[in-house]
Amino acid sequence: MTATSELDDSFHVFDTTLRDGAQREGINLTVADKLAIARHLDDFGVGFIEGGWPGANPRDTEFFARARQEIDFKHAQLVAFGSTRRAGATAAEDHQVKALLESGAEVITLVAKSHDRHVELALRTTLDENLAMVADTVSHLKAQGRRVFVDCEHFFDGYRANPEYAKAVVRTASEAGADVVILCDTNGGMLPAQIQAVVATVLADTGARLGIHAQDDTGCAVANTLAAVDAGATHVQCTANGYGERVGNANLFPVVAALELKYGKQVLPKGRLREMTRISHAIAEVVNLTPSTHQPYVGVSAFAHKAGLHASAIKVDPDLYQHIDPELVGNTMRMLVSDMAGRASIELKGKELGIDLGGDRELVGRVVERVKERELAGYTYEAADASFELLLRAEAEGRPLKYFEVESWRAITEDRPDGSHANEATVKLWAKGERIVATAEGNGPVNALDRSLRVALEKIYPELAKLDLVDYKVRILEGVHGTQSTTRVLISTSDGTGEWATVGVAENVIAASWQALEDAYTYGLLRAGVAPAE
Repeated sequence: MTATSELDDSFHVFDTTLRDGAQREGINLTVADKLAIARHLDDFGVGFIEGGWPGANPRDTEFFARARQEIDFKHAQLVAFGSTRRAGATAAEDHQVKALLESGAEVITLVAKSHDRHVELALRTTLDENLAMVADTVSHLKAQGRRVFVDCEHFFDGYRANPEYAKAVVRTASEAGADVVILCDTNGGMLPAQIQAVVATVLADTGARLGIHAQDDTGCAVANTLAAVDAGATHVQCTANGYGERVGNANLFPVVAALELKYGKQVLPKGRLREMTRISHAIAEVVNLTPSTHQPYVGVSAFAHKAGLHASAIKVDPDLYQHIDPELVGNTMRMLVSDMAGRASIELKGKELGIDLGGDRELVGRVVERVKERELAGYTYEAADASFELLLRAEAEGRPLKYFEVESWRAITEDRPDGSHANEATVKLWAKGERIVATAEGNGPVNALDRSLRVALEKIYPELAKLDLVDYKVRILEGVHGTQSTTRVLISTSDGTGEWATVGVAENVIAASWQALEDAYTYGLLRAGVAPAE
């Protein structure tokens, strides 16, 4: 269970996803989820993983027991979280302190009150007794061979109210043997300049090794974390993707990327930063939240370029509109095609898709005009790469890519007197010289169309059996309102190894869906390497 790291102890990356991150609204982690996330975080290379509060709830107690048996940590040390002993007791007899030791964790983080009003109102004890609770618990755990970190809860608010007492808590923890004392912006209300000034002062006045724990209520958690590092903090507490209570915590990934790429600090084992995008998305999958497309460094839009002016510069030198090489964090540059596209955007997108436009200015010009014309009608190609590739190939080859020719289609929805519904679709098409008529039922008219198209084509193209419709979005476009509105449909399809998106636009949702489905099946056959019909 014990990890050995190639990094020294001079700087700590400490992850609190399994405790703080789990407090986010909408996240409910099972023990299996926590084990999976712990493996991902260890793979990323963080130094410490806070696993939860053993003894406080059965789930966390089980997690520590299973982690000892099931995870062979390569980089991280598992940390148990708990509080200082109860007022009026001793650490040796405190049940929750015993549970921390029984967890088997070699590192323990204690939360301690550092705001005088919290001591008096929440703990209902004296300021002196609170200091005694800190000293007794830290020294007891150290005597048991544990490494101890102390989280000073509400530190910055406490410092504003009573700076001498807040510093006394830090000093007491450090003198009792705490390896690091973490200053917590628990309410998330601080700004970078304030953080930097306070951390610098506390460091000078106490001589303790300091860390930072920042909540994101002002949108400054990452900046506050880096400001604390600027002031001398050598321990940063973060959560994957910024998950946490209220609006979240300091996001692990931009903090680590900034430390490695902007500050020049090696805080991960060599080569692990390139795994950052993969790890971010993998953890999002475990917690069942869609990865943020616009998250710095790891979002799919982090290095996406849409404006024609940007594309022209990127064609000369990608660094002109990118602050880092996206490959450093495991991401990729993407060119988006829209009505803002210029020639450079189309050429770069063609290259990205593996289509050599060969410097054909006339062809590129036609594609630009076609994109602008189609987007004026409501299409969007920045979100539908597959439909754009089909458009680009059609212009390059002088004719659309065809695997089948549709004669007609129809979808029927029937409301029955007993309140039930029936949805049926019929497709008539030609494929490889054969006329095919297929009918299928579905749980809606679009699903019925999808099924009828699949029934019609699978005998001719068995490759389609792998295709799955994985997402379906409908948007009513601006213009004529009500039932006469234009509708745009985006469909995401998967073949088990990748996904692609297609778009359809029409005056009704069924027709728009049909367009997107037709593109989805056509592109699926292209991906499968099937030769188009002559």
